[in-house]
Amino acid sequence: MKKVIFATGNSGKMKEIRMILKDLTIEGEEVAILSMKEAGIQTEIVEDGGTFAENALIKAKAVAACAQGAIVLADDSGLEIDYLNKEPGIFSARYMGENTSYHEKNRNLIERLAGVPDERRTARFVCAIACVLPDGEVLGCEGTVEGRIGYEEKGENGFGYDPIFIVPEYGKSTAQLTEEEKNEISHRGKALRRMKELLSIHYN
Repeated sequence: MKKVIFATGNSGKMKEIRMILKDLTIEGEEVAILSMKEAGIQTEIVEDGGTFAENALIKAKAVAACAQGAIVLADDSGLEIDYLNKEPGIFSARYMGENTSYHEKNRNLIERLAGVPDERRTARFVCAIACVLPDGEVLGCEGTVEGRIGYEEKGENGFGYDPIFIVPEYGKSTAQLTEEEKNEISHRGKALRRMKELLSIHYN
């Protein structure tokens, strides 16, 4: 069975990844999708890129160096709020410190948007995915979903900034959507489906 190692330790992210890539095949074989931890990989990764795509590639290359011929995927994703000059952007995971809870991060962003009307609360989730193949070739793609920032946290289904990100076509936060609904429209869902296409073209 072919192995794909995803450069993350985030269990919520791995659940989404497995749902979206569940029917991926490489050269006609089924694929085992492993997190770094499941693959037994521990490595220091310094995300010092200036874009989501650069950081995704930094992570993918770092893990590929330890991956013994496996296909390695990595993503870098985050929230861009237009009114806040696209903050928190590439610093989304580290915004207000890596150990700060997302409840606190979400509350802070809502407070910074106090008094800002709906039409100026536009935002998007961005996801860049990089893939390093066993021969060193690199594939890359991005996905985005447009929305706006709500006035309070809503929903229990998501993680991170999901409870404050409103998807206009649903009138709900991404944390209020079902897993299927979220994966259909999410930035990560779009990027993963594109990466699945790129891998299929390359290998099949």
